[in-house]
Amino acid sequence: MTEKIVIGLDGTDTGERALAFAKNLASRLDACELLVVYVIEWSPFTFQTAEENEQRHKRREQEIELATTRIIEPAVSGLKAAGFKVSGFVRHGDVAETLNRLTVENGGSQIIVGRSSADGFTKRIFGSSTQNLVMHADVPVTVVG
Repeated sequence: MTEKIVIGLDGTDTGERALAFAKNLASRLDACELLVVYVIEWSPFTFQTAEENEQRHKRREQEIELATTRIIEPAVSGLKAAGFKVSGFVRHGDVAETLNRLTVENGGSQIIVGRSSADGFTKRIFGSSTQNLVMHADVPVTVVG
């Protein structure tokens, strides 16, 4: 049976350490698939005009493209070059909920994320998300420091 490990990246050094940890773990398993995920914090509960919604949609598409080219594609390419079976995803939503949902939908058995860094923005976005993920995930979560 193929083990599926989800790696939540956040574009920081701790995310890179989570990626390295997952790579090391996967190399020890007989059959493993890695799913690399970047979640852009996004709330659907914002009331705006039609024009604002159009601008928001355009910004959302730009964010997906940027995260894909800067974070997901390099991670996926590196893992493929090392011989791993890997897929990459960029999604908008609540970080903890989205990571958990993608894990469950794809039959993942574990989630690996980096702890929050000292950076205020990252801590605000990913720090509380890490805590929520640990408390509410349907699978084990490994937090890498």
